[in-house]
Amino acid sequence: MKKFVNDPRQFVPEMLKGVALANPDTLRYVPEYNLIMRADAPRDDKVSIIQGSGSGHEPAHVMIVGKGMLDAACPGDVFAAPPMDYVLETSKLLATPKGVLHLINNYTGDRMAFDMGKEMAEAEGVQIQTVLIDDDVAVADSTFTIGRRGVAGNFFVIKVVGAAAEAGADIDELVRLGNKVNSVTRTMGMALTSCTPPAKGSPLFEIGDDEMEIGVGIHGEPGRRREKLANADTIIDELLEAVVTDLPYERGDDVALMINGLGGTPIGELYLLYGRAHQQLEARGIHVRRNYVGEYCTSLDMAGASLTLVRLDDEIVKGLAAPAEIAIRTF
Repeated sequence: MKKFVNDPRQFVPEMLKGVALANPDTLRYVPEYNLIMRADAPRDDKVSIIQGSGSGHEPAHVMIVGKGMLDAACPGDVFAAPPMDYVLETSKLLATPKGVLHLINNYTGDRMAFDMGKEMAEAEGVQIQTVLIDDDVAVADSTFTIGRRGVAGNFFVIKVVGAAAEAGADIDELVRLGNKVNSVTRTMGMALTSCTPPAKGSPLFEIGDDEMEIGVGIHGEPGRRREKLANADTIIDELLEAVVTDLPYERGDDVALMINGLGGTPIGELYLLYGRAHQQLEARGIHVRRNYVGEYCTSLDMAGASLTLVRLDDEIVKGLAAPAEIAIRTF
């Protein structure tokens, strides 16, 4: 393993400390709970939005805490759900008169931690509601999760709900919006390589140099199948077909298209994939109105990509276009 690591057991705390030190005016770090939160949170005039999930998917979720996005993130270790007490204490620290919204990616560990944390926080008087995110079309169910997984489409839920919360929407409205965005969002990914968790020190799974995994999960969960490596157009066409036909998306739809890198794919390759996907959508009469190319929800150093589509309407576009301020900056 060649990584910038000291003690693998301290990888996540050291990363979170760095995130906070790089954003001293906008973020606060609470090491006891792996918690990154907005420096101005909680605010009595808005619902607090919280997400957790495992580390190793950065910039999700600790690097998208900020105005118009998450109010806090309390991740677990790499690829591990946060402990229940992280969720409980984060919910209490972020409690406001308008309530707390939990955004939960659909994994067994995440749901257990957030369900228990919610129950205990509510017993102490915290008002909490939940939106479950399950955009991954690769599997209907599996031994690794309790249904469809929450992956890169999660970003669209966060963005729309975060914008509405910033504008003062109440918690019932945020739940409606979150469920609406999730219902029109679909994702599928694939992997060219495995990834190496710092604590393990070796690849999470084995895959041949001439193989690819179609439908892989972001924790290395098996996909639909493994086969010989194909060219880029063949790969993106298969991801697109799986996503388009699932909702389904139809001729005349306006969509947002995301090509998301899994941590080890050069940006040039992601734009190559985007170009093919854009052209194929236009050929189907599906119009790309917003685009996102880059690393949003990664899997450490895995080479691979996912494709996400969101069916747009005026309400969703308004949320996506609203300003946001997060740790990931451009010049």
